[in-house]
Amino acid sequence: MTTTLTKPPADAVPEPPDNGRRRRGPKAARAGGQHHAGPVAYVILIAFTLVSIFPLFWTAVAASRDNARLAETPPPFWFGANLFDKIEVAWKDANLGEAFLNTTIVAGVSSLTIVFLSTIAGFAFAKLKFRGRGALMLIVIGTMMVPPQLQVIPLYMMVAKLDWTDQLQAVILPSLVSAFGVFFMRQYLLQALPDEIIEAARVDGASSWRVIWHVVFPAARPAMAVLGMLMFVQTWNDFLWPFLVLTQLGNPTVQVAVAGLGRGYTPDQALIMAGALLSTLPLLLVFAIFGKQIVGGIMQGAVKG
Repeated sequence: MTTTLTKPPADAVPEPPDNGRRRRGPKAARAGGQHHAGPVAYVILIAFTLVSIFPLFWTAVAASRDNARLAETPPPFWFGANLFDKIEVAWKDANLGEAFLNTTIVAGVSSLTIVFLSTIAGFAFAKLKFRGRGALMLIVIGTMMVPPQLQVIPLYMMVAKLDWTDQLQAVILPSLVSAFGVFFMRQYLLQALPDEIIEAARVDGASSWRVIWHVVFPAARPAMAVLGMLMFVQTWNDFLWPFLVLTQLGNPTVQVAVAGLGRGYTPDQALIMAGALLSTLPLLLVFAIFGKQIVGGIMQGAVKG
């Protein structure tokens, strides 16, 4: 039996081996490409956006009306003519200028301290080996289960004994640490910070503080930005403890100052809404300025992790 071999043409280009990597079909052609949202996705996103914006919109509408119009049925759903007048009255009556300054100091100091201490503690619980690490972490997590209302009485007794009532340190000092911040940073550093980098820094002769400053902080920067934003918002919106130790005429925070607008036999609802609107605007401004950087940092940390 004779086998005849046919030679390929001289100008033929050899086909590269497949190796299982060639894409076939329309679905494979779209693999790895950019995904486009359909009309249903746009409808859902628009609906969620409108629902999220409505409380802020209604606050502005209510601030521009009077009590009689707000009590009518149906209530107004568009702006009146008194918005800027109510905002001016609320700013003066609640002393919001000083309140904004005090709240910025309290929220800023608390947020920076929480981020700094939580990053160091989170690194210790995530990467350092020491006796009792698991038990101490359980204690930290256990403190998150204690209702904040149970801490009010002993904290107030301490503040009264130190004669710190109506002073900003009475609000700042109890909020300098956060169990949630420690747990958050620990969980992030477990994945985002490889042990090999720490070992390499140790081999190069870096001390513990140098490792924290030059290795841990750069790796934890995205999580630190997120934690700082969360703590700033939480401290800015805190009401119960500042309301107990501060007064509107002394050193009020924003929430304490706005609470003073509701006093009286017949509270002016529009005035209260104007104060609430003013207290929300700084947070919206912070998100508008730093939101893109924070989201970008989260995505960068997710890719690196």
